[in-house]
Amino acid sequence: MKKFFLIFLFLSCLIQPLLAAHVRGGEMYYRYDSLNSTATMSRYIVTLKLYVDCNAQGGQLETVQPFTVFSRADNSMFMNFKVNLSRSERIVYDPNSNPCISNPPQDVCYLLRYFETTIDLPVSAAGYTIAFQRCCRIQDIKNMPARSNDYGATYKCDIPGTIAGVTRAAYKNSSPLFNPNDAVAICFGSAFTFDFSANDPDGDSIVYRLCNAYNGGGPGSTGGASCLTCAQPDPSAPPPYSSIPYRSPYSGSAPLGFNVSINSATGLLSGTAPSVEGQYVVTACAYEYRDNILINIHRKDIHIRVADCIPLKALLKPDYSYCDDFLVTFRNEQVNPANSVYIWQYGDNTKADTTSDVEGRVQHLFADTGTYTIKLKVILAGQCVDSTTTLAKVYPGFFPNFSITGTCLLKPIQFNDLTTSRYGFASKWRWNFGDETTQDDTSHVKSPSWQYSTIGQKPVELIVESNKGCIDTITLNADIRDKPPITLAFKDTLICSNALVQDTLQLHAAGNGIFSWTPLVQILRTNTPDPLVFPKTTTTYHVQLDENGCISEDTVQVRVVPVVTLELGGPITICLTDTIQLRPAGDGLKFTWSTNPSPSPISDITAKNPLVSPTDQFTTYSVVAEIGKCSSRDDVQVRTVPYPTSRAGGDTTICYGDTASLHASIIGNRFEWAPINTLSNPNILNPRAFPRIPTNYVLTVWDNLGCPKPKKDTVLVNVLKQLFAFAGNDTAVVIGEPLQLNGTGANLYEWTPPTYLNRNDIKDPIANLSNSFTYQLKAYTPEGCYDLDTINIKVFRTNPQIFVPNAFRPDGSQNNRLRPIPVGITQMEYFRVFNRWGQMVFQTSQHGMGWDGRLGGKPQDSGMYVWEVKGKDYTGKTVIKKGIAMLLR
Repeated sequence: MKKFFLIFLFLSCLIQPLLAAHVRGGEMYYRYDSLNSTATMSRYIVTLKLYVDCNAQGGQLETVQPFTVFSRADNSMFMNFKVNLSRSERIVYDPNSNPCISNPPQDVCYLLRYFETTIDLPVSAAGYTIAFQRCCRIQDIKNMPARSNDYGATYKCDIPGTIAGVTRAAYKNSSPLFNPNDAVAICFGSAFTFDFSANDPDGDSIVYRLCNAYNGGGPGSTGGASCLTCAQPDPSAPPPYSSIPYRSPYSGSAPLGFNVSINSATGLLSGTAPSVEGQYVVTACAYEYRDNILINIHRKDIHIRVADCIPLKALLKPDYSYCDDFLVTFRNEQVNPANSVYIWQYGDNTKADTTSDVEGRVQHLFADTGTYTIKLKVILAGQCVDSTTTLAKVYPGFFPNFSITGTCLLKPIQFNDLTTSRYGFASKWRWNFGDETTQDDTSHVKSPSWQYSTIGQKPVELIVESNKGCIDTITLNADIRDKPPITLAFKDTLICSNALVQDTLQLHAAGNGIFSWTPLVQILRTNTPDPLVFPKTTTTYHVQLDENGCISEDTVQVRVVPVVTLELGGPITICLTDTIQLRPAGDGLKFTWSTNPSPSPISDITAKNPLVSPTDQFTTYSVVAEIGKCSSRDDVQVRTVPYPTSRAGGDTTICYGDTASLHASIIGNRFEWAPINTLSNPNILNPRAFPRIPTNYVLTVWDNLGCPKPKKDTVLVNVLKQLFAFAGNDTAVVIGEPLQLNGTGANLYEWTPPTYLNRNDIKDPIANLSNSFTYQLKAYTPEGCYDLDTINIKVFRTNPQIFVPNAFRPDGSQNNRLRPIPVGITQMEYFRVFNRWGQMVFQTSQHGMGWDGRLGGKPQDSGMYVWEVKGKDYTGKTVIKKGIAMLLR
């Protein structure tokens, strides 16, 4: 008997979290009873306020809760006792309470369950902690990790000890009482206010902060000593308590994101709600100060629902600068409910504009520059009104720009503001030099300098503002190198020199700085980037670039040749209509092409390797190659031969599984089909094709007349998708029940025989049967493709009913699932199965589904299981049945 009791206790601990996943927050507070306290004993009235789902049931609604008292001196347990439910109330947000909110939430509903008791505690120097732990929080909390229902909650209150410096004893204290208005509408992505203010009965000063929510009972928690994973640890675990985990970017101090904060003086939580709807854990801490000494921290933990509602709000930035055009665009910074009306006044003596655009977007053309006061009023349904004002600074023609002088590492780089403005002038600058080695790479002067310590591309950002309020940003890259960049027009080049000709060549280098060239022979303008050279023999010229003391060097070789070499090669044969690239060999620098007969297409008569497309059988291409004043000439003959002929035939379409006949013709000496795996014979011109998917068949033809390329043609055999006719699963009805069939599989349908049907040429006819019957469905397409299926309909001469077998064998070949058999039932609301402890092991609302005897993938023991089923018959009447089935193994 003792062994059975331990097993039952273990199963209860496993089942409880499943029944307790609806905790939505809580608060534990106390009140000092001065009338019944003495100098050595203090009496406190301790209350646990627990928030649960309005639809909570069963194990979620305990009427007794365990409270555990710990000494704060060493966190040891002082006492543990049970507290009965004292009262319960329901808090619901009324969606009709605020007509200025569109799509208000419908599910903000809490049950507040109060557990209250009186305890007497000896006056202590350290004080006490009273705690309660519970599993589990609800699923899918947005600021917690996935499976948030694996985590529980700890609710506690701290009773101060004897604190020095406090004129009135700290242990004679009552908790601050938080505002009870918890059912409010908070709309995602919109401004909101939530009241966390508290009244302190003792008149202590309160400072508010957001803090971490505590974890408690449940899987993975630090539950009480009696059951580490139970839903309700008894006793509770001792302090200190660990925080629940938060999902980035949320935290205990920013549970709704960085755009939401709490006012430390008023307790008002405000800001812009997260853009993702759902539940969020939010914990507020009230710090109690007495005589400027912190005596206690009181906590309230609640799940706040962020809904996809839309509040009415006139929202504009404090000011706007329009620096591009006199035609400017205004819009409300928040999307308001549909049918909101926006009235704009522009402050320039023009008439107001009215719009009902979803963002209130309007365009306005100002006649002149200036700073204008913009007024916006938003009206909804004639009763909801909000308004705001802002400044619009209209000064178009503002163009930020700057220059960068210098590239050398360890030398100052100069930045010069080049911003222009049609109205006013640049008056404020903020530079960010993009130096990754420091955070202090900024400046606020007009034309600063900065010295880098690493090479690379540095993104330099300038934010510039005019005296008219125009602000713009521009980013350019500063290329920092260990030596200044120098670019040569060419590394090696040619010049022609012989007894009759002496050429002069201009070299070119690019860079910032002072140039110098060597050797100083056969060269003019040696201190410029573009010297002239006229060597008699091959010479290498050196160039040096000096940028503010940074030196860079490079070389260029000038090769001297006496003549121009040129070779086009022998005759070429190509296919008619093809294009070929001519590739002369030699050392020419300049080329000029001509043809005979003329004209014949040449892509570029001055290119070294032009593309040509000859149209005659024989064409001669001639080229003159030059180096300075020297030149050479050569030519090449190109012969053209027509392509062979390939005609694969016309495209065709077949049904899935059918065959197509191909009809091809050629002019050539051999051919080839591809692909061949779905052809009856790839070696003939008229094979049969039987593809299962749309297929392109390519016919390739060759000849031996001289054209080196084959000719290809393609025929598409398009295959329509395979049809899968489905007349529906076999079913059962009661006599007199009209049955709507529902066929699928194609666009056209035919039911046979047409007997007892209102129509037989639609997908969903209605059958009125007096006896069991079988129909065949033909699903077909306009092209004549079709598929067949049948449905067997059994007619019962009884009232609508749901039958459930009294036994099943999961391992058997038949009757291996416990499933309901609905007759005359049009809607199955649920079918549920429970084990002997009342734990639900299966649930479905789908026809044909049943229990396979497993729970969590594990086979369940043989024995009796309770089932219940609920559905509606074809007349709308509810049918409910309960019973017992035997699981056999």
